[in-house]
Amino acid sequence: MKFKLSVTKSFASAHCLRGYKSKCENLHGHNWKVRVAFAGTKLDDIGMLIDFTEIKKHLEQIIDYLDHKFLNEISPFDKINPTTENIASFILEQLKDIEAGNAKVCEVEVWESQSSSAIISI
Repeated sequence: MKFKLSVTKSFASAHCLRGYKSKCENLHGHNWKVRVAFAGTKLDDIGMLIDFTEIKKHLEQIIDYLDHKFLNEISPFDKINPTTENIASFILEQLKDIEAGNAKVCEVEVWESQSSSAIISI
């Protein structure tokens, strides 16, 4: 049996898409929502895969880095386009090597609006 736990957080930031020929090439902002999921098969002695507090701690560090920033000016988005897909990939990479109980990150979803999101999974 596989268990999957997720935590959702949000942040606000601005960006502009390089090489995109529409209004999103101009500076604009989003209230982003991020959901990260950790998965595993083995529960600990008290019946938990991972403590939600542990996931929140790691996600908050990433959110703090992105929050209220012009993404095009911070690494790695000063070199790669700050698309929703690339933001999701960046967050996944930041969480990939974290040893968190019996779980590993398996999926990141980033919404740039209430109806549009990108998902990356391992």
